[in-house]
Amino acid sequence: MRIVRWAAVALFALSGCLVAAAENYPSRPIRLIVTFPPGGSADVMARAIQPHLEHELGQPIVIDNRTGAGGVTGIEAVARSAPDGYTIGLGAPGALAVNLSLREKMPYDPFTELAPIGGLAKTPFLLAAALNFAPNAVRDVIALAQQKPGAVAIGHGGNGTAMDLTARLFTHMASINVTLVPYRGTGPATQDLVAGHIPLAITDPPTAVSLIQSKQIKVLAVTTKERLEAMPDLPTMDEVGLPGYESIGWFGFVAPGGTPTEIIARLNGAAVAALKDPGMLERIRSLGAIPMTFSPAEFARHIRSEYEKWAAVVAQTGAKEP
Repeated sequence: MRIVRWAAVALFALSGCLVAAAENYPSRPIRLIVTFPPGGSADVMARAIQPHLEHELGQPIVIDNRTGAGGVTGIEAVARSAPDGYTIGLGAPGALAVNLSLREKMPYDPFTELAPIGGLAKTPFLLAAALNFAPNAVRDVIALAQQKPGAVAIGHGGNGTAMDLTARLFTHMASINVTLVPYRGTGPATQDLVAGHIPLAITDPPTAVSLIQSKQIKVLAVTTKERLEAMPDLPTMDEVGLPGYESIGWFGFVAPGGTPTEIIARLNGAAVAALKDPGMLERIRSLGAIPMTFSPAEFARHIRSEYEKWAAVVAQTGAKEP
């Protein structure tokens, strides 16, 4: 009985500490783990919202680029951190939804070991080509891949990412055999595209917009069902012969599971306020992205729906990883 009483006292004391911590939150810098390297869309988006979050929260936001395994390494670090609101992560579909059905084993369960905070932005994907790659249209790429199976290569942001499945969905629907080349994010893949080291890559507007404007790469199609307002002359995959093709990336904030709801609410309020700032809105739209102002509950439902969507794609394409 004495042990039980001491356990109850300890639990009560711990809950009291958590309540006090939540009331005083934040009182020191917050680490934001970005799951892809500098130069990619995740990093660009994180650094765009960073000063707005600092203004809303009254504390420095320290960006920590924790890369590897298509974003899984960084999100695992979030899941293993103390649930006190001082370590949060910026995740994408791969680490939060795709890999659950793609991999045999995951180092964490995103539905139980993470606490959704809210969204940041949605970003379409682009099928882009190096300037030294002869085909200038998706139909020409498909024709070349049919003539030379395995000879055409497509770079993407890492195994198990949404960019990976975007490429796999393209090759599956086009019935072609190409070589898929994984990178540690869209930034490195796009830079190799600029250098002409790979002929094609799945990239996105935040990563590629300046390269497109400076004509360092050429873009063949967008992966949304509708054409982009920022790139009205760019055809969709549907329009170039792949009816029903659609793939959209996104970024959102998560905390370790067990983080007090008061802290989650404080972080969500800061993110939503930042996304309503006219300057931040203009910055996101200039990158070809769409703001995603979710509540924690809405973001949780979004992650679940994305898991179900990509699980169907994995089953359809047979894209299982060991």
